[in-house]
Amino acid sequence: MQKDRVMNVLPRSIRTAVGREQLDISRLQELRLRAEKPLILICDGRERIVRDQRDEPYMVTEEEVREMLQYISNYSLYAYEQEMKQGFITVEGGHRVGLTGQAVIENGRVKNLRYVSSINLRMSHEVLGCADLVFPYITREGRLYHTLIISPPGCGKTTLLRDLVRQISDGNRWIDGMAVGVVDERSEIGGCYRGIPQNQLGMRTDILDGCPKAEGMTMMLRSMSPKVLAVDEIGTAEDVHAVEYAMHCGCRLIATAHADSMEELRRKPLFDRMVAEKRFERYVILENGEQVGQVGGIFDCRGSLIYRAAAADLC
Repeated sequence: MQKDRVMNVLPRSIRTAVGREQLDISRLQELRLRAEKPLILICDGRERIVRDQRDEPYMVTEEEVREMLQYISNYSLYAYEQEMKQGFITVEGGHRVGLTGQAVIENGRVKNLRYVSSINLRMSHEVLGCADLVFPYITREGRLYHTLIISPPGCGKTTLLRDLVRQISDGNRWIDGMAVGVVDERSEIGGCYRGIPQNQLGMRTDILDGCPKAEGMTMMLRSMSPKVLAVDEIGTAEDVHAVEYAMHCGCRLIATAHADSMEELRRKPLFDRMVAEKRFERYVILENGEQVGQVGGIFDCRGSLIYRAAAADLC
């Protein structure tokens, strides 16, 4: 199923070229199409230039870029105008398709993209059990701590968040199952198709798909009474305000944010205040490594290190 979803959004000739690479699609991370440039994929953290039948670099054409746009938009780019102005479209399975081209500006803001020349297909992965290492540090006597997962792009924040949601919802050795509300603004956590999550999020999870995070968190609290709220990539003042509101309502928060380290997180004004006020009780730091969602360290509410990955943990 995963392979079919990926192949269905690729131009026909590129499907053939990628098929010749004999890849394990489950290990594919990115596929980059740039008009009149070589086709490049990233698998297991390593870049590879796709070859054609003559063993030359496969050169992507403008027609192939346009063909892929038709596939990912179901032949209606107009219907995806809201997504395109953010620079990406999320397709079935939760895979994110990043786009660049000429920006259409209206009243000083990006309204849409046209003449798309580059496409980056970023794969969504389910790694069941990848959160096992984290649970002993983010729970105590059946209580879940407010937790923020931070990492650079592409290190598995969403993958780890997804498995945390699944296990919190179903329950495990550390906590009993709880109602979880997922606000999935970019359709990456659940990978919803027609409102139904394609990824495993647990039996007590309700998902609000395609809704802005700040508004969605408030809607979830009012309508579904979750014990836990999960959101991906908070970063605006509105997001932070909604997170704080949910915490005041007694809801546990699991969220992610972009940063390389606790030091970088503190350099961001919005997060510096949250760290100082001890809003989050645990910080999980991910790093680049051979494994998706590789944990480099875990910090408490004061920013003190309580877990650091040892060499044995990375094997």
